[in-house]
Amino acid sequence: MDKLLTKEDVRKILTSRFCDDLCCNLSDMPKPNSFKDIEKASLRIANAIKNKERIAIVGDYDVDGVVSSVILSTFFDDLGVAYTLHIPNRFSDGYGLNVAVVQKLDVDVIITVDNGISAVDAAMYCKEKGIDLIITDHHTLPTQIPQAFAIVNPKQPDCDFPNCEICGAQVAWYLVAALKSQLKISYDLAQFLDLLAIAIMADMMELKDMNRVMVKRGIAALNTSHRPIFEAIKQYYAKSTLEGDDISYLIAPLINSSGRMEDATLSFELLKSATKQEAYERLEYIVELNNSRKDEEKILFDCSSKQMDASDAIIVVWGEDWHEGVVGIVASRLSKKYKKPAIVFSLKEGRAKGSARGIGSVDILSLISEQKDILLGFGGHKGAAGVSLLVENLKKFKTDILESAKKITQKELESGASTLGQIPMSEIDFELLEILEEFEPYGQKNPKPSFILRDALVKIDRVIGRDRNHLKLVLQQNNHCVESLFFNYDVNVKRGNRIDILFNVSRNNYRGLVTPQLLIKQVLDCR
Repeated sequence: MDKLLTKEDVRKILTSRFCDDLCCNLSDMPKPNSFKDIEKASLRIANAIKNKERIAIVGDYDVDGVVSSVILSTFFDDLGVAYTLHIPNRFSDGYGLNVAVVQKLDVDVIITVDNGISAVDAAMYCKEKGIDLIITDHHTLPTQIPQAFAIVNPKQPDCDFPNCEICGAQVAWYLVAALKSQLKISYDLAQFLDLLAIAIMADMMELKDMNRVMVKRGIAALNTSHRPIFEAIKQYYAKSTLEGDDISYLIAPLINSSGRMEDATLSFELLKSATKQEAYERLEYIVELNNSRKDEEKILFDCSSKQMDASDAIIVVWGEDWHEGVVGIVASRLSKKYKKPAIVFSLKEGRAKGSARGIGSVDILSLISEQKDILLGFGGHKGAAGVSLLVENLKKFKTDILESAKKITQKELESGASTLGQIPMSEIDFELLEILEEFEPYGQKNPKPSFILRDALVKIDRVIGRDRNHLKLVLQQNNHCVESLFFNYDVNVKRGNRIDILFNVSRNNYRGLVTPQLLIKQVLDCR
């Protein structure tokens, strides 16, 4: 029989996750000059500002890229620096900096944020045209590195920055810090912590060390932020405060939706709204886009599920004209549901463009790179990657990557599993809720704790939700009762059943009364 956890056991387990952290306060964070090329980059930009040269910022269409663009452009706005902003459109420009994008920009200096490390051709073109290209990025380095004026990326082997698992917005923020020093000005870098928390969590960075410190401070900053957008979100969704889960399940999907469905510049403008009224109007439109994204996602998820083979070690599916902006979310959902890596392709005009998601400690980028001889391009990082190839090579790609994926071990798939163990209902109380909230935010390398509850009696069952697809249960064990929710339930649980469940604990705030509530992840047994 499993040892039953106590609240003190839970505290000890969660404390042990951070015993090796070197950065516990903002003051412990690495200095900007630990980045390779950051002084060279900041000196060049400072001279461009002083000499009134033409500067362009080139961002990316995901949350990290949009936030990166907001951070650097806000700094320029505050200094009265003129600049051109270009966030590539997923459908017409493709990903990141390319020659066609450079040709649109009549400038002397280009600064990329959250992209550029794969822009070999664009860098060569910039060199030919006398444009100084400064790349700030965090993605894994490809075999061939662009010949840029300066590259600020913590993953460079000769870079002394000690935390290489940071997002693009953090690199852009460090560039602002270096510019502040270079220009010898006073500037409040802490004003961006609210945005940085969103980018770090949305890009699924490890929530340890400096990332954990920044996100913890950033979530608090969200609720005192001067940005009208966060007041508009609170009003629209009737929230008094914003928490970590609001970033993952509300704010990040909204910011992402414009780049997925239309153009990420809409989210850039949303974050930079000058008034609450302006923010609210923009938010309403982006909510519509996000709803369209959800509809499209459901269609593609159903199509993908029918196409996949459950016995395969990796999911590889595709469809003609599948929405390019949604395949990444579908890959993520497939990966989570079937507990294996997933790659979803959209086929168009003879090309297959795909998004890949890993799981556990599986390095999805490494798996893809083994097929590089037949690929048109690929990039990203360990947990998420993009890939493109000719449709005629797709079947070979699938055959070969299925073979490669056979070497994935169960340990790799389950790495980072969040189940702490079995807990009795008597331990699930307000004190446990406080302990769990103490170790927030949860995410990569600090997964939200899950528990197992055995032999609970179902006292009340009720189907809820607009589509009648969620269950609300009251469970009893001995003399203790607890309310639980089972979203998108797949087991028909009825009053009188005895069940074993895997669950998270969440805060239920009803008319000022705070109680713990169980969120059922899986019904392990129902009898």
